[in-house]
Amino acid sequence: MTRIIADLHVHSRFAMACSGAINTASMEQAAREKGLGVIGTGDFLHPKWLEEMKSTLVQDGDSGLFVLKGSTGGTRFVLSDEICTIDVVNGFAKRIHHCVLLPSFEAVEALVDSLKGYGSLGSDGRPILSSGAAQLVEEVFKVDGRAFVFPAHIWTPYFGVLGARSGFNSIKEAYGDQEKHIHAVETGLSSDPAMNWRVSELDKYALISNSDMHSLGNMGRESNVFDIEGKLTYDKIIKAITDRDANKLKMTVEFYPEEGRYHYDGHRDCKFSVNPEVGNTTVCRVCGKPLVIGVLHRVNDLADRPLGFMPKGAVPYVHQVPLAEVIAYSMRTTKYSPKVRAAYGRLIERFHDEFSVLAEAKPDEIAEASSEEIADCIDNVRHERISIKPGYAGVYGELDLLGRSRSPAANPISQKSLFEFSS
Repeated sequence: MTRIIADLHVHSRFAMACSGAINTASMEQAAREKGLGVIGTGDFLHPKWLEEMKSTLVQDGDSGLFVLKGSTGGTRFVLSDEICTIDVVNGFAKRIHHCVLLPSFEAVEALVDSLKGYGSLGSDGRPILSSGAAQLVEEVFKVDGRAFVFPAHIWTPYFGVLGARSGFNSIKEAYGDQEKHIHAVETGLSSDPAMNWRVSELDKYALISNSDMHSLGNMGRESNVFDIEGKLTYDKIIKAITDRDANKLKMTVEFYPEEGRYHYDGHRDCKFSVNPEVGNTTVCRVCGKPLVIGVLHRVNDLADRPLGFMPKGAVPYVHQVPLAEVIAYSMRTTKYSPKVRAAYGRLIERFHDEFSVLAEAKPDEIAEASSEEIADCIDNVRHERISIKPGYAGVYGELDLLGRSRSPAANPISQKSLFEFSS
């Protein structure tokens, strides 16, 4: 068996609000630093990115995966894209983000021809199509029966299939007769598997996690860990997901959901947020406007099981905090600081990749290669001894890894009910 960590949902520099430093070579370098064996390409419908990929990536034999031309790094690419569909029903615009994986450039080119009549494919790496979800899936599977489609970040308010503003209450309702092709859902940064286990309707789908990265540093912040027997192929990755077998899809690596940008209800402009489990309001107490209903609220709305329920055969997961964030917290600076990058580089040099540092390295060895504080932070993350001021309405949550905060807004993850309002 070969252990593979995969991040299947990423973006290129051609997607809105994404770093200009993203190209296939820099993606491979970032993947090696992170410890990822497989990464999505992102944005394969965008004509300029597709042209660049075709000139820099070559097939890895007949595996359905690709490698960087001339590289011996071993990172595999899987052709991927996130697509937004907007379907107007009775005057209500139903917006969903979907991820599509394909095993060949020929299939991608056929899909380009199939979808170009639904909207512009060159205006954004995440194209917006005038289509319903079922129609998109049907077009994808006409092109290639080996395609894999999953709804992206299913709980986020604006574009998640189960988000507060989607207009849908189930995957079946959204995808109709094409739901037969949906075998997995992406939980997104603001929820984790334990939250999703509370909704029995999701039991039939694999729960997967990906970074949805807009910059290289965020690659792998959520990912999937596989055990693959024999040669690594596209079909084996898809089968490991669809089988929902914990012997193949070993676990997912998760953001702490409280750190996600839509965990609590809130109003960004007024810097106001509320825990929906204890705060009985859906309007901003500062300006009186409606709050953006967050992921925790929406999960509670659809949940038919108690907190703590775990389905039989559920794939396990772990929470992690990206290494650059850990170092930045320890140094009381931003993750973009040269000091952070230097410390990050020393740890990667010592332990080979970020996942090894976060999950496997001994605390005393981490301290030796960096500092006692960084080692303590990582150990606290591993054992969930941290506090978080939860994110809301597009604002990331604030981590406290060493108990520095004495504010009531610091939310110990084992005592979520203690946090009510923040401003």
